Amino acid sequence: MAKRLTYWILLGLVLGAALGLSLNGWIDDGSPAAAARLEEIAGYFGIVTTLFLRLIKMIIAPLVFSTLVVGIAHMGDTGALGRIGLRSLLWFIGASLVSLLLGLMLVNLLQPGVGLALAVPAATTASGVAHGPFDFANFIAHIVPASGIEAMAENEILQIVVFSVFVGVAITAVGEAAQPLVRATEALVQVMLRITGYVMNVAPVAVFAAVAATLAERGAGILGDLAFFMGSFYLGLALLWLVLFVAARVIVGRRATELFRYVRDPLVLAFSTASSEAAFPRTLEALDRFGVPPRIASFVLPLGYSFNLDGSMMYMTFASLFIAQAYGIDLTLGQQITMLLVLMVTSKGIAGVPRASLVVIAGTLSMFNIPEAGLLLILGVDHFLDMGRSATNVVGNAVAASVVAKWEGGLDPIEPSVIVAPAAPSGDGPKVAEDRFGDIGR
Repeated sequence: MAKRLTYWILLGLVLGAALGLSLNGWIDDGSPAAAARLEEIAGYFGIVTTLFLRLIKMIIAPLVFSTLVVGIAHMGDTGALGRIGLRSLLWFIGASLVSLLLGLMLVNLLQPGVGLALAVPAATTASGVAHGPFDFANFIAHIVPASGIEAMAENEILQIVVFSVFVGVAITAVGEAAQPLVRATEALVQVMLRITGYVMNVAPVAVFAAVAATLAERGAGILGDLAFFMGSFYLGLALLWLVLFVAARVIVGRRATELFRYVRDPLVLAFSTASSEAAFPRTLEALDRFGVPPRIASFVLPLGYSFNLDGSMMYMTFASLFIAQAYGIDLTLGQQITMLLVLMVTSKGIAGVPRASLVVIAGTLSMFNIPEAGLLLILGVDHFLDMGRSATNVVGNAVAASVVAKWEGGLDPIEPSVIVAPAAPSGDGPKVAEDRFGDIGR
């Protein structure tokens, strides 16, 4: 299945788009009744997507916990953990600043919101995106979980990372007496990766349903309304990919050119489902086959899901300034830089799930006297923009893990870019290929 996952997902994407557009063209006659009918149909398709994303959420917490604990336990040196963490955070901060600055420069250069021929809603109109004011004290306090179990139940990745670090360090300090716990956690890694294989069988169907639902309800017309804005943003993402590739090429070397082939499956999955989180398990496996040591990948990747969402970063500055342009609000360079720094802080810890960026944007607009209702301008196409930024988040975190691994002494020998399981004996079901996480401590 893994060998052909990309092709099945792309097929689901194409078929879903065809069905969605067909349903919209067949039913939509401009009447409220037709709109309600399309919304109902989209809701039925949405059930499949919701179930798939819930299956992914089911995997995330135990997978992050088990891989991170085992990786730290086998480091055998808490100094190495601190060094990897510091290097990771330095890369995350640098990549975040580059993403935000690139978005700021492009939106000022291309000015997609200037002269926008759309009816801008009244400033008193609510956007419908729930948010609260940014509180730095609450942000810091939220990093540390009140309960490890609660953090896992709510899929708070940053809190899970903090809890896992404590457990891993404690296991290292205890030593031989904790080895049974290490072996049990290694077994949990294998179990979770096996479950990941089962869940990924559903991915093409979920992609089909997600795309069909969106295009059936909204149609292709909405893409044309904000085509310049969307095109400008995707140009920005392309430039960001180029910057990340050049940085990886300089630090990792020629082998970096292979990285994008290795993360192809999770990249397509993130793009199709508009969720970085959906691609987490596959990204972890892809980095392992690319040669990133499991002890590094299992630490850097979950941390990156809280601190290194490069595509989401770019979108925040791009969308915020686009809305300001649409309202005719001129922001000075100083105000724009202040907005960039605010977004730099407020974006940390957001989930890699659909629409998370909108919550941060909604909380930032009012700080600069930009009507929050401006979000209504982009809500209609946000799903299609979310697809691009989710894929970029995957690329950014894959590059980050590879760079940190290079700084930590180099990459392991490269493995085939796809998992090809051996043929199952007659009468048995398909086997899920093993990977090096079973030997994570070697």
